[in-house]
Amino acid sequence: MGSSAPVLGCRAMDAATFRRLGHRLVDWVADYRETLEARPVMSPSKPGEIRRRFPTSPPREGGRMDEAVAQLDTHVMPGITHWNHPSFFAYFPSNTTYASILADIVASGLGVQGMSWQTSPAATEVEEVTMDWLRQIVGLSTAFTGVVHDTASTATLCALLCAREKVSGFAQNGKGLQSGEAPLVVYASDQGHSSIEKAALLAGFGKDHLRLIATDDDHALRLDLLERAVAKDLAAGLRPCALVAAIGTTGTTAVDPLVGMADVAARHGLWLHVDAALAGTAMALPECRYLWEGVERADSVVFNPHKWMGVGFDFSAYYVRDPEHLIRVMSTNPSYLRTAHDSEVRNFRDWHIQLGRRFRSLKLWFFLVDEGVDALETRLRRDLENAQWLKVQVDTAAGWERLAPVPLQTVCVRHVPKEIAHDEAALATHNLAIARRVNESGNAYLTPSVLKGKQMLRLSIGSATTERRHVEALWSVLNAAAASAT
Repeated sequence: MGSSAPVLGCRAMDAATFRRLGHRLVDWVADYRETLEARPVMSPSKPGEIRRRFPTSPPREGGRMDEAVAQLDTHVMPGITHWNHPSFFAYFPSNTTYASILADIVASGLGVQGMSWQTSPAATEVEEVTMDWLRQIVGLSTAFTGVVHDTASTATLCALLCAREKVSGFAQNGKGLQSGEAPLVVYASDQGHSSIEKAALLAGFGKDHLRLIATDDDHALRLDLLERAVAKDLAAGLRPCALVAAIGTTGTTAVDPLVGMADVAARHGLWLHVDAALAGTAMALPECRYLWEGVERADSVVFNPHKWMGVGFDFSAYYVRDPEHLIRVMSTNPSYLRTAHDSEVRNFRDWHIQLGRRFRSLKLWFFLVDEGVDALETRLRRDLENAQWLKVQVDTAAGWERLAPVPLQTVCVRHVPKEIAHDEAALATHNLAIARRVNESGNAYLTPSVLKGKQMLRLSIGSATTERRHVEALWSVLNAAAASAT
């Protein structure tokens, strides 16, 4: 009998190497965070530049983690835009606190698959506890029950699927939307997030049955136009199905008239979903809760603690009034997933689209016990005050125009030199030049956007490390860029 072929030794790291590299990487992250302010906010990397730093073929042999860790600085860092930088004013904030980072390490280290209670009871029950804490923090009543989703986009799709099945009498259990019944219609603000349109398409409503309702001068949905659209669809034999209210739109943080929308939903049997992706965090402040007055009448609510709050991405909080309806829509319950405890516990795999689940609630737990509600409230008030300070500067400065109210932490502006004040094309070019100068300077990072045909500069305040001095510096940088672009 011939000799067996030799077995190659495994080069994957052992526990000792893991400890050594783990300590090294924690130090690396801490060093990075401590030097954030000195770094240019936006990555200067050009397309393909990072990719060219890596070999075109995968490594045949392992054992090279020390090399990879060293290459974080040389191969990866040049391509990082620093979302937790104090001068990050683009998009919406995406705060990731130290506590949340540690929770991610624990979640990955445990490697928990929390699809059902039995697969790891702690994953389910810690989520139940922390989501109820979060409900209390933002002032929702006990009528709502929460579950962790990955993003608001997924949660909104889930909400529209629930709406579809409620209005259609669970058509998914038969012919679905191919039954020949009258088409279902979804309504939302034309300033709502793009995920609403995507969800309507993916849920099978069809673009022809999505009504994006025009908005008023404050960029909030017009109730009169909503009523008119519903009446027109009913007259045409269509079935109004779902209504999405935006509490804090992405473009301007506009606030839809939720009480009036809830009245419309009640009259016509519409599923009412509230998208408060950023603004939900502000509801930790009692003085901000007027912004979503009427939320108790919603069927579902979503907001993102992974934005302004400090729970690292990804972590979206989805609350529903009727968990049993959600479970009926989402559950398939094959025999290989059933357990003896199913009647006594929650199996969160049936509360959303995906089956597999990370132990995300660890991030909320660690964040809350580290920061505490009092400190969170103080930080949010600081950001709101900084936004109001910037609003005053814009409103009192010659040549600057504010394009939207400032209910939260986003200020939408543009620079309007007298000589081109009536030339929208020239104003667009001018303001894009300002944005380019600011972003390429590395001193701050902002998002240019278009609001109802007007090019604007969107200034979103909310990084955990952003103080008044950083907002003052942003205002100086904007004025310098405007002067040089004129």
